[in-house]
Amino acid sequence: AAATAVDETDEGSAGMAPEALSRQQIDDALDGLPGWQADGDTLIRRFTFSGHLPAAAMVVHVAAIQEELNHHAEQTLGYNSLRVAVNTHSAGGRITALDIALARRITEIAAGHGAS
Repeated sequence: AAATAVDETDEGSAGMAPEALSRQQIDDALDGLPGWQADGDTLIRRFTFSGHLPAAAMVVHVAAIQEELNHHAEQTLGYNSLRVAVNTHSAGGRITALDIALARRITEIAAGHGAS
């Protein structure tokens, strides 16, 4: 089963489209985001869990964070896994500081859901 939310309303605080990060800025940010990688213009991480319920619970938690940040990732739920892919639609589908912030928040909650 796949739960998908595609980023459509990601704007900076002033209502302007966020700027795409350089490859160096992305690489620097990834140093502090274990398990995340840049696949072209998308940040991706796959989490694994002890079963389906912990994975599904994390989907809901990530959804709440996305609403708080007004920035949305694509989440693909498997039996005991969750794949998260994020980029910024309003920046031409490229990686921005919003994506780094969302990835950081997701990383912060992962252990609490038993993710590895």
